[in-house]
Amino acid sequence: MNQSEKRAHFARLHQPGDPLVLFNIWDPGSARAVAKGGAEALATGSASVAGALGYEDGQDLPLDLALENARRIAASVDVPLTLDFEGGYAVEPSDLAANAARVVDTGAVGVNFEDKVIGGDDLYDTAQQCRRIAAVRSGAAGALWINARTDIFLKSKPDTHNPAMVEGALARADAYARAGGDSLFVPGVRDLDLIRSICDRAPMPVNILLYPNSMTRADLAQCGVARISHGPFPWVAAMAALTVSSREALA
Repeated sequence: MNQSEKRAHFARLHQPGDPLVLFNIWDPGSARAVAKGGAEALATGSASVAGALGYEDGQDLPLDLALENARRIAASVDVPLTLDFEGGYAVEPSDLAANAARVVDTGAVGVNFEDKVIGGDDLYDTAQQCRRIAAVRSGAAGALWINARTDIFLKSKPDTHNPAMVEGALARADAYARAGGDSLFVPGVRDLDLIRSICDRAPMPVNILLYPNSMTRADLAQCGVARISHGPFPWVAAMAALTVSSREALA
């Protein structure tokens, strides 16, 4: 498949009730391993890529290095790749548009794009984030599937999550869809009733982060989820296994 065909195929994989599973990877080697495992598409995780390359999450990893890593991954596999773009490595729309165009040049067909202010705890206000999403859409000339992420639930502990936060996420989802978002990523929410409420009313396919030892793929499918991400957890597990193996070898 060429890049345009991969983008179209990636879009078709977002089916509510039959979710696309993204077992997040961090370099060409992990990409090949997960593709060999049967993945229909691949996604980087920002924390995983940063950690693998010796940086912290939160755009500590230089953009040039993030894009070169994405380029190497895209060239190493035949399935679509989506990049965790964090906050786009810019604030102003013109800079975001330029950076989005550079993502397209890597061969990736999608991005995660979050509404958290990098380096702080606040979210961009909805109007500003809409301008930012529109800039990514424009800079990519429609070549990227934009997974519009809202961190409303990540800002608080799971036992405080409530229907009012669902309303806040849905209000952003409506605006983000009009601005050019293709799907809604709501990391942090773990309550199945809240997830079902989001899926029932969101104007876009919904992406949920699957935490280890929590709900299952079947649970999320029944809620109407269209995309499941594993985030940093595959990298964390791989590094833990490496530590154990090395400790046994060096003992």
